[in-house]
Amino acid sequence: MTTDAPESTETRYSISNNVSYLYQVYCSYMLVYKNDTKADGFFDPELLKKSLNILVRQYYKPVAGWFQVSGEDIDVVFDSNKFNDPPITTQTLDIDYETVSRHVYDSNIELLVPAAPSGVIKPENPNIPMFLVKATYLESNEAMVLGVTYHHSLMDGTAFWMFMANWSALCKQLHGQSNLTEFDLPYPPTFGFPDIGHLHDPSKTFEHTEYSLVDADQCFKEFQPGAENIVETILEVSVEQQHALRQQARDIGVSFTELLCAVLWKGTNGLRLELNPEIGSESSLYSCAVNPRARVGVSSSLCASPVINTSCERTVSEIAALDLRDIARLVHEAIDKCSGDYLFSSFDFLHQQRKQELYDERNNQIGKKLMLVYVCRKPVKCTVSSSRTFPIYNTDYGFGAPEYVRPPFLPFDGCMRIWPTPLYDARSSKAPLQIYVSLPENVDLSQSPLLAQFKCCAN
Repeated sequence: MTTDAPESTETRYSISNNVSYLYQVYCSYMLVYKNDTKADGFFDPELLKKSLNILVRQYYKPVAGWFQVSGEDIDVVFDSNKFNDPPITTQTLDIDYETVSRHVYDSNIELLVPAAPSGVIKPENPNIPMFLVKATYLESNEAMVLGVTYHHSLMDGTAFWMFMANWSALCKQLHGQSNLTEFDLPYPPTFGFPDIGHLHDPSKTFEHTEYSLVDADQCFKEFQPGAENIVETILEVSVEQQHALRQQARDIGVSFTELLCAVLWKGTNGLRLELNPEIGSESSLYSCAVNPRARVGVSSSLCASPVINTSCERTVSEIAALDLRDIARLVHEAIDKCSGDYLFSSFDFLHQQRKQELYDERNNQIGKKLMLVYVCRKPVKCTVSSSRTFPIYNTDYGFGAPEYVRPPFLPFDGCMRIWPTPLYDARSSKAPLQIYVSLPENVDLSQSPLLAQFKCCAN
C-alpha cells in the first residue's frame, strides 16, 4: 500500500496488479435469522447501522472508499476525512416466516436484496458503493432477512465472508456493551495486494488457457444467458457420502473438493452428450476459482479480490471415455499448477493485455479484449466455486446464527456452487453439504449414475 504526501489524508492501493479488475460486478446473498421468542429489539436497525459504520470507518476504510481510474491503473482510494458509507435500507413486510423463507429459497433478490448500480468501473462512475445492505423485518416479528451486496473488485468470497464475520462479531459485542470503542475481530483485515515480482521464474513460461482473447465487440465480463432456459437444482451430499468420497480421494491422491468437481464434470458431461450426440468432438470445459493467498505467502485475511481462475479442457467424448480417477487427476493438475510463478505470469499476462486494450481504445482501433474462458459459450461447461470453508454461518450478530444463507441463483449454463449447510464443518464433515447446479431445464440430473446418488432438494 502506498500513501501520498504526509499531510494528505488520502490512501490508495491498486487493484489492477492482479485479476481484481476483471470482476466488475456485484455479488449478493441473503441471510435468514429466526426470532423464535419474538423478542423485542431483534436486529435493531440502529444497531446494525452503528456497528457497520464503526467496522468500516475503524477497520475497513476501503469499503467506505471509491474506485479511481488513471490510465492503466484502477485504484481503491479512501480518505480518513471523507467516507462513502455503505447504504443501509430497511423494509417491513406483512408476511409470515414460511413465506419469507420461500422468497429466500427461491432467490427473490428483487424483494430482499438492495438494488445495486452498474458495477463497471469508469472515470465518470467513481462513487459506486462497495457494499449495500437491505434489512427486511416482518410484522409478525418472527424473523429478519439480511440482504447484502458487495463489489467483487474489492473483495472475493474469502474476504467478503471474513468481513461479514467481523461485522457480526463487532455488532454482537456492541449489543452487549454499547459504549465500546475497541473490538475483538476474528479476522483482522489487511489491505493491498503485495508485489509478487520475487516469484517470477524467467525459465518458465505458461499458456494461460483460463483466458480467451475475443473481438472487442464480443467481449463481456460476466456470464451471458443463452437461448436455453436455465434452472437450478440443489443436490445434497450426505455425511456418509462425504466420508466415502474423502476415502476415494485419498486413494486417488487428490483432495475431496477435486474429486467432487470431477464427479460434477463427468456427470453433467455425460448427460449433455446423451441429449446431443453430435457434440462429441466439441469442447468440454472445467474451470474453477483458486484462492492464491497461501500460495504467495500473504495473510489469509487480506481484503482483496485476488482469486485466480484455472481451467482444463478436453473434448466431450474424451471426458465421457475417461474414468473418474483420471478426470479427478485432470482437475488436480489444473488447480495444482497455480504456483507462485504461475500466479505472477498470470498477473503479468493480464497487465500486458490491459495495456494493449487501452492503447487500442486511445487509437480508435478495434482489437482483441480479454475474457475469462468460462464466460465463453461452450457445449459443456462445469464452472465450480467452492464456499464450503468460508465462515458463512459464523455470523451471529447477537441474536443467534442464521437459519439459512442463500447464495444467488446464477441462471447461466454450467455454474455450480459447493455450499455449506448450517452445521457443516469442512474439517470433519459432520453435516450435509449442498451443491447448487445451474443447467438447461432438459438436463435431468437423476439420469446420471454419478449424480443420482445425491439427494435432490426440492426447489
